[in-house]
Amino acid sequence: MDLPLSTQQLKLIIREAAEMGAIQALTKVGKLKPYLKKSEAFRKYGRANIENWAEKGILTIRKDGDHSAVWRIDRLEVAAIAKSIELLRYL
Repeated sequence: MDLPLSTQQLKLIIREAAEMGAIQALTKVGKLKPYLKKSEAFRKYGRANIENWAEKGILTIRKDGDHSAVWRIDRLEVAAIAKSIELLRYL
């Protein structure tokens, strides 16, 4: 199935892919932490979005223990989800 893409759509896809590559590279060399804390994720992507994605099973929340343990959210996973939703709006 061929999907005709405009030049603008192709530029957007390439830009988002480059940003994901940069996040991955910075994480691998230790310049960015691989996980976000819950508060960081809420601030960057919005509390409602994070909770909605976790509830739907789109986003995996990791906890180090029970009850009041700190959430760990994979930086690449949440960025990929946010970027894919953003791309779907424009394509």
